[in-house]
Amino acid sequence: MGPSDSLTTPSRRALIRAGLGATALLVTPPAARAAPPGFDRWRDAFRARALAKGISQATWNRAMARVEPDTSVFKEFQNQPEFTEETWQYINRRVSDWRIIHGKIALKKNEALFARIEKDFGVERGTLLALWGVESAYGDPLVQQHYMRPVFPSLAALAWNAPRRKAYWQSELINALRIVDRGWSTPEQMRGSWAGAMGHTQWMPEVWLNVGIDYDHDGKISPFGKPDDALGSTAKFLVDRGRYHRGEHWGYEVRASGGGNAASRTYAAWESAGVTRADGRPFPQPNASARLWTPVPGGPSFLLGPNFYSVRSYNPSMNYALAIVHLGDRILGGPAFLQPFPGSERTLTLAEVQEMQTRLTRAGFDTGGTDGRAGNDTMKAVRDFQIKAGITPADGYGGLKVLARLRQGP
Repeated sequence: MGPSDSLTTPSRRALIRAGLGATALLVTPPAARAAPPGFDRWRDAFRARALAKGISQATWNRAMARVEPDTSVFKEFQNQPEFTEETWQYINRRVSDWRIIHGKIALKKNEALFARIEKDFGVERGTLLALWGVESAYGDPLVQQHYMRPVFPSLAALAWNAPRRKAYWQSELINALRIVDRGWSTPEQMRGSWAGAMGHTQWMPEVWLNVGIDYDHDGKISPFGKPDDALGSTAKFLVDRGRYHRGEHWGYEVRASGGGNAASRTYAAWESAGVTRADGRPFPQPNASARLWTPVPGGPSFLLGPNFYSVRSYNPSMNYALAIVHLGDRILGGPAFLQPFPGSERTLTLAEVQEMQTRLTRAGFDTGGTDGRAGNDTMKAVRDFQIKAGITPADGYGGLKVLARLRQGP
């Protein structure tokens, strides 16, 4: 249940999407614990720095005067990613039945917003829908409640005593205070990842301050509430930073006799070299350019245009970008990949994921819910079940093999 991608380093990836799910725990209320030794002294000293940076005393009192550090972030900070996924597993988990179904619902509810964004920025609605779905489950309030934690206790802990890049976290704490100072949000509303990424598109405070736009013209640039600012800002980011090309699709699944990476050529040149769309249809813009990529030998190949790399500028992972653009296509009615990855399974349906979660829960493995949205809680439950059942590798991937074993009973 819940999103599942986690921050690895506080770099470009941290600035954009710092660790949404990552087994986030609700923060213990401050009244239930005492401040660790040295924190109060640090906070008093940091107050002077914040006021010198222009933060008002009222904002400081509201956000920081009684804050206690969420020291559980240090465990998250040191953790390496728990799960190693094959490319097909990575794609299947993100291009899930739940995200496709709810992406269609989100589009229907926000049709006018996506039409406006396409007109203003030229960014395809499928791409934005997919980013929204992967980053925050389309702004689901249950994700905010159960998979996000208050930002100020997290950033205060990191700014006070992070093992690395303490200056970065101190800067982000100042930035979070600026957001409150400007009236864009309240400390109570500001819930995010353990690293402070917030809202519909999981941006760090610095990004909201420097990249965000007031797309709904309400005088605030807010990552919360209505998705207008978040999605409009994300579209602008893809254009400004990612050099998104208006009117071009991200690319296409193709059939290619060769493989690997190649220099950029026009689609027409690729076609002359024997590379054709997997569905047999013509390339709609033969003079546009693309690069050939085969993620896994023997698996599907793709011609990738500039807009694929625009998405990759959002998170520097080829698999992430492929999952986003494919999810966008699927939400808009496109097919699954026509060529399978070696050793892959088909994606479970929503009903099958719910059945798997129900059977795991009955067997004593807590999935955090049975809503068909498989995130870190479900992955941990699957891995624990695999270990107990002697299934190897115990990789946490809940697919057809795990479901079949669960159906066999104890």
